[in-house]
Amino acid sequence: MKGRLAGVVGGLVLLVVAGACSRSKENAPQAAGGDAGSAAPQVAQVKLALNWVAEPEFGGFYAARDLGHYKRRGMDVSIQGGGAGVPVMQMVASGQVDFGIAGADEILTARARGVDVIPLFAVYQTAPQALMTHASRGAKGIKDLLSSGTVALEPGLPYAAYLKKKYGFDKVKVVPYDGGVARFVADKDFSQQCFITSEPIAARRQGADPSVFLVADEGFNPYIAVLITRRALWKEQPSRVKDFVEAVREGWRAYLDDPAATNAVMGKLNTSMDAETFAEAARAQKPLIETEQTRAKGLGTMSRERWDTLARQLVDLGLIDKVPASDDFLLPEFVDMGSPAPATP
Repeated sequence: MKGRLAGVVGGLVLLVVAGACSRSKENAPQAAGGDAGSAAPQVAQVKLALNWVAEPEFGGFYAARDLGHYKRRGMDVSIQGGGAGVPVMQMVASGQVDFGIAGADEILTARARGVDVIPLFAVYQTAPQALMTHASRGAKGIKDLLSSGTVALEPGLPYAAYLKKKYGFDKVKVVPYDGGVARFVADKDFSQQCFITSEPIAARRQGADPSVFLVADEGFNPYIAVLITRRALWKEQPSRVKDFVEAVREGWRAYLDDPAATNAVMGKLNTSMDAETFAEAARAQKPLIETEQTRAKGLGTMSRERWDTLARQLVDLGLIDKVPASDDFLLPEFVDMGSPAPATP
């Protein structure tokens, strides 16, 4: 898959949490001038760090900025693009940025190492992580895909550990994933990891006919593209955190309804993807983001049950030592929401 997943476990040992509280106070709105009664409050400067480059999986965050949803809540938000090895968790925990994007499995692993970050909004309700193989092989699922041939998997991925425990890798040759789809296109016995919004589209554009199987359908389904902040910011500025989440929700609603304008903005930031690929990826991801659960409870909804299930799976895989108490990191304001989502226009 993409380099954004590299080092999910190993990179966490570098986290530095000292001074996590210091920067949140810098962003508090302050009255301009000496007369607090007459001066308008300044717009707060807020930073959001992505874990990959500008692509449709972040469309709602950009839409919220460009449509003014942050600004209307008193925030001027700068979005920092990511890439392979960008330490988003460290940046959030240490206060270099106010918010960041990470996977749910990465969040739980970080918390097990003492990093006090909290999840606020889950973009992908169904994880887009998948394996793809050539349709000519006739595989009906991941079990068949792993029965022969070669598969490229990035070492250390939790879902790779899950699939190995479930099916074993004794019948397939596992090689490191090197990015891209060139080898896949050239070798009919070659399979690889992917995001269904990325590599399969690229492979089809190059003449291949991939069959794609979601890891989520095998029972491992972490929330992906989860908005996080540090607990210190929540304690000091809960209203701002809530406002940011609501702006993000509005941004995602707008992007899902009409992604074209935001895709054009992101396309200028990520010239490796053309407009057609942006549009295809946006279409492919929509059913993973807008689900029965989000239609009932709102975009970005999260449940304690899902987090507890994932934690138990990570314990079973030996990636964390124990299931954390959900009250230690899940805030009632952002999980198990019960109010119906606004009707789609």
